[in-house]
Amino acid sequence: MSQAKTIQLILNHMTRSLKEVIPFNVEISAPTVSPEPYTQKEISVLIGLVGDTKGRILIDTTLDTMKDVGKEMFKMDISDEFVESLSGEIGNMLAGNLSVGLESDKLMIDITTPTVMTGSARFHGFGKAITLPVLLNGTEKMKVLIMLDDE
Repeated sequence: MSQAKTIQLILNHMTRSLKEVIPFNVEISAPTVSPEPYTQKEISVLIGLVGDTKGRILIDTTLDTMKDVGKEMFKMDISDEFVESLSGEIGNMLAGNLSVGLESDKLMIDITTPTVMTGSARFHGFGKAITLPVLLNGTEKMKVLIMLDDE
């Protein structure tokens, strides 16, 4: 499968995953290419992709957005000490959903355990990333970076 086809499948299934997992009205703006380095906002989840293609997915957002998503999902306030754990679980749900969707298109991908990072961090070593700006209820609240290794 060509890398362009792989990228298109990942974009399509990530869009679907976001709409299925995140309990808000989710809209995706046009993808852009982000060169390195990339600086995260406040909290991000990094998940590795292994299998038919290799790379990483970075879900970048704010602590307040994660709290809002958790509150809507679980119908209760999310305390500060649980935001990091919640972020990892949401990242795991998105990447797992992506992986299952890709399997239906004969692209076998496994995911690694999520790594949650807080504070301001700069990411290097990926060349370029395809960035999906994610709007929740009409406001950009999240970015998903898809960084595939060169084949």
